[in-house]
Amino acid sequence: MRIIAGTKRGMHLFTPATRETRPITDRVKESLFMILRNYDLLAGARAADLFCGVGSLGLEALSRGAVSVTFVEKNAEILAVLEKNIAKAGFGERSRVVRDSAFRVGAPIQPGGERYDLVFVDPPYADSREVGSGSPLADLLHILEGQVVPKGVVVVRTHRDTPPLNDYGAFHAVDRREWGTMSVVLLQARADEQSTSGD
Repeated sequence: MRIIAGTKRGMHLFTPATRETRPITDRVKESLFMILRNYDLLAGARAADLFCGVGSLGLEALSRGAVSVTFVEKNAEILAVLEKNIAKAGFGERSRVVRDSAFRVGAPIQPGGERYDLVFVDPPYADSREVGSGSPLADLLHILEGQVVPKGVVVVRTHRDTPPLNDYGAFHAVDRREWGTMSVVLLQARADEQSTSGD
């Protein structure tokens, strides 16, 4: 697993011995980031990487011009590897690491901080078998309504058998892709929806 493009192009990432992570392949990551570039979602973005594992998506975003990334992961062993990857890339000043369940805290905003332009949501498949109203994913997106800027984008990866819905409160699907066993959906916050939930 490596950073594909940008200032840290070709840098290989440390990976943990545990099988709890579900890394995205380089081919799929490259395709996803081409889409994000087409939506002008990278340069200068404030991003968050939820269920981040070793930080593959967030570090790729930093390499490609994101101004900052908040990484959220609850597993201490995996977090130790994430912090090694952040240090190796030299992204310490642009990174914030939160040890918690993303289902509980979403993408935490620092006091007085700005909301996020881009959020990656990549839970284990076992935690995204339900995507409808009242599901953990739906509840997380409700939290994110208060943490994402108007017209900000949330990228959700699930199994292709359980793709996210088209609408979750303030969010509406603007792009859908399938690669192998996965479904990737870009959900954009409506410009006229500025919920304060989660602040």
